[in-house]
Amino acid sequence: MKLLEDRILKDGKIGAGNVLKVDCFLNHQIDVPFLSLLGEEFHRLYKDEGITKILTIEASGIGIACLTAAHFGVPVVFAKKTTTNNIAGDVYTAEVYSYTHERTYNIRLSKDFLTADDRVLIIDDFLAKGSALMALLKLVNDSGASVAGAGIVIEKAYQCGGRILRDGGLRIESLAKIASMDENGIVFE
Repeated sequence: MKLLEDRILKDGKIGAGNVLKVDCFLNHQIDVPFLSLLGEEFHRLYKDEGITKILTIEASGIGIACLTAAHFGVPVVFAKKTTTNNIAGDVYTAEVYSYTHERTYNIRLSKDFLTADDRVLIIDDFLAKGSALMALLKLVNDSGASVAGAGIVIEKAYQCGGRILRDGGLRIESLAKIASMDENGIVFE
């Protein structure tokens, strides 16, 4: 999506450890009208899939998931990384390793909000090695729901996650796919 690629080139910053910072519009400060356009694109790509729920993981995926869900007219449900009193009882759980934070989380999702009757679109801000997406897929599988696919804002295509998950049969639509990235700049596929 050229609009997104242009925004990444304009506002994105490459930080230590080859981390792409797009926090000025995507995952810290949220440019709502811009993300709504991205959500509209995910709707265009998946509108015929009978989506009943949008699923993401806290916290960075929530903004784009909500704006995508607005186009579908369906609820967003998100997996939590911390245990809280308001998510007690029966939950689906999965383990996810965050390369950004260099730690493992046990994510949880109340069984009340994802059932075998649901058709799920997973939405997230980034796809690199695929750990978060694999954990979200486990939650969907454990619930008996079906997954239509995943909508990813930015995929680091030079890392293995997208290839592994696509080879496993998952439909992944990434709005921007980075072929390479270093201190000299970003190259898109």
